[in-house]
Amino acid sequence: MAIFTSAAVAIETTEERAGKAGFLTRHARALAVLRSLAVSGLLALLTVTAIELITRGSLAQTWTFLTNPQQPGWTTVGVFFLLFLTVDALIGRQHKAVLIVFPLAVLMGFISQQKQVFLTDPLYPTDLLFGRQILELMPVLVKDRPWTAAGLAVALVFAVVGLVSLLVFAWRRFRPLTGKERLTRLALALPLLAGFVSIMDYNDFSWVRDRLKVFPIMWDQAENYRHNGFVMAFAINLPMANVKAPAGYMIDAIDKIPSKPMPAGTTHRSKPDVIVLMSESLWDPTRLDTVKLSEDPMPVIRKNRSGSVFSPEFGGLTANIEFEALTGFSNAFLPTGSIPYQQYVRKPIPSLATFFRAEGYTARAIHPFSGWFWNRTSVYKAFGFETFKDVDKMPPLAKRGNFTSDEALTKEIIRQADSQEDPFFFFAVTLQGHGPYDDGRYARTDIKVDGRLDARDTRMLASYAQGVKEADGSLKMLMDWAKERDRETIIVIFGDHLPPLNTVYKNSGYMQGITASRKGTPEQMKKEHETPLVIWSNKTGVDKEIGTISPAFLSYYLLKEAGFEHPYYTGFLGAVHDRLRVIDRYMLIDAKGNATPDWARQKTVDPLVRDYRFLQHDIMFGKQYGLERFFDSHAELMSAGY
Repeated sequence: MAIFTSAAVAIETTEERAGKAGFLTRHARALAVLRSLAVSGLLALLTVTAIELITRGSLAQTWTFLTNPQQPGWTTVGVFFLLFLTVDALIGRQHKAVLIVFPLAVLMGFISQQKQVFLTDPLYPTDLLFGRQILELMPVLVKDRPWTAAGLAVALVFAVVGLVSLLVFAWRRFRPLTGKERLTRLALALPLLAGFVSIMDYNDFSWVRDRLKVFPIMWDQAENYRHNGFVMAFAINLPMANVKAPAGYMIDAIDKIPSKPMPAGTTHRSKPDVIVLMSESLWDPTRLDTVKLSEDPMPVIRKNRSGSVFSPEFGGLTANIEFEALTGFSNAFLPTGSIPYQQYVRKPIPSLATFFRAEGYTARAIHPFSGWFWNRTSVYKAFGFETFKDVDKMPPLAKRGNFTSDEALTKEIIRQADSQEDPFFFFAVTLQGHGPYDDGRYARTDIKVDGRLDARDTRMLASYAQGVKEADGSLKMLMDWAKERDRETIIVIFGDHLPPLNTVYKNSGYMQGITASRKGTPEQMKKEHETPLVIWSNKTGVDKEIGTISPAFLSYYLLKEAGFEHPYYTGFLGAVHDRLRVIDRYMLIDAKGNATPDWARQKTVDPLVRDYRFLQHDIMFGKQYGLERFFDSHAELMSAGY
């Protein structure tokens, strides 16, 4: 009996020990899982903190973002936490996701911060579509700031070596996840991430998104990124590629837009040749009133100036100004940060090219750079240009500084024009004026700068002013050539945006920062967005007193100058012009100079602006109900298979 009792006690002791061992093992595993989750949460917090520190450039603002219950700081942390769990589960090792996600997220934050420095705006999803353009311009940027570029290159090498070392270390030392852990993490994280993605479309209200304090502020992207943080604001902007119809758009709305029959062809004289020059970064540097230049860099433009173009951009995004000038449509009706050339021009779109072709003209685009830049080859074809002469389809042209000189391009335009028998419409985009404006760009500069600028700013401004002087001289060459022609020749030249002069603006007192404001008083906005405009004919001279207009109205003035009438360009657009001169995303300015700020947020919108938006959406994205009535010549060309 004693033997059986001893055996039972021994069995119980063994079972107890086994139970205790199992409990301790489960407890240890649970603690390990909790520690792993805690570390993932901490890494998510550190990732968000790093991104916001870089993009905001302020520890205080980053702290506010993470501690203010009315901002989605912790929502962002939660998203990264779920993302880390998902990637770790897919890889099969804990905490390895941070070595992949963190560098990419921080790099995007750094790019956004740099874009804000030079171009005002943060990084938008659409910017990723023209990464090739950035790479193409890298040699120029490196030449402008060689030591900065060298430092970044060294830092990049160290970063890559460090990252590879960490990945090797992580593979060896980070704990593998069991199959059960991987499935559990995926089952938890994936549905939550999918649900979060489903509520991020800013076009639809979401009660959950509202509770998470993620508020789409599409009308003010600076505030959008400030309130929501870089990651959330970037995610909110992702749906911008899907442009939804404005409320009320339908066939009846298009049919109700008034129009009147227009006579075909010119109204009072023979068909003139037309040359439109969009001059890269052309601006009047004498507007810096605290700085004195030794001579006027643009006497020809000043003498023949018709008015100003109110550019919707600053320092870059040339394609957006070009889009307005060629189509008569407005960026104000498109999602903030969008680039129509990259996203929306995927089918034939009415333009000045299709209009002139329907009138028997040769329509040609000319630009001394690669055709893929800004997707111009495809866009010009969609706009109806017969040919596009890019750098590969022209003879070698002389350079000034980093790019093809304005003089060489002007001579090439004259050469091509002299070979034409039919009337022609040339649209040319210059390149010499493109930044950066390093002091070694030209062997010498003719214009001296005197004022309250440091040595670097002085050299930069002198270099830029030299480019303006040469653009002005090239215009004189073109006008002198046109004066000798029997056929009427109309020349239009305008700047696409203010040049990216960096600290020159701030140090001269011209602007508060180094980039233009998106919102402000009409006086401030004109000061920071106006570029010179010349509309001149070798028969009738300068079209004076135009004032300040949006690029979209250039087509109206051009056709009126050439003696044409058109249902859209002089008819509908003319009616809009009679009431409004500037249509910007954040401000309307009427013919008397009165401004309507934040017009798009108001409950009621001017019916004419509403119809303008309806018609633009109809042609670009809708059913083209108004195509035959407003763009009859384009419709005929399409049916003929142009």
